[in-house]
Amino acid sequence: MGVPKRLETIVRMFAEVPRDVKLQALLDYSQRLPGLPDRLADHPERLHKVRECQTPFFLAVEVDDDGRIGLFFDVPAESPTVRGYAGILQDGLKDASAEEILAVPPDFFLKMGLAEAVSAMRLNGMAAILAAIQRRVAEQVG
Repeated sequence: MGVPKRLETIVRMFAEVPRDVKLQALLDYSQRLPGLPDRLADHPERLHKVRECQTPFFLAVEVDDDGRIGLFFDVPAESPTVRGYAGILQDGLKDASAEEILAVPPDFFLKMGLAEAVSAMRLNGMAAILAAIQRRVAEQVG
């Protein structure tokens, strides 16, 4: 098992476009990232900070009755690259199972060609975000 189909589609799209389009697509994903639902926004203690990420990045993972994973992110608008990556993860992993999320390779985003569009420090943060998501998912499902 590898990247879920939704995420694989996004990866392919990014891989096929030039650098300037990648940056615009990240911005688009950044702008589409929804705010936190009230049950999380009103209770920030339910969010987990990704300490390895330079950008203040908070996440929550929820498992529904069908075993599907819900991902929720709080990322400042002033960090459109990281916020865009969060949008990609939220869209690409929407309704994925725990097994699908845990099977995502830690460097899947390199296939998107993001190394030509963002700094190495941001790439390290992206890897840390995925690792944090996978840790939270593993904890939630036991």
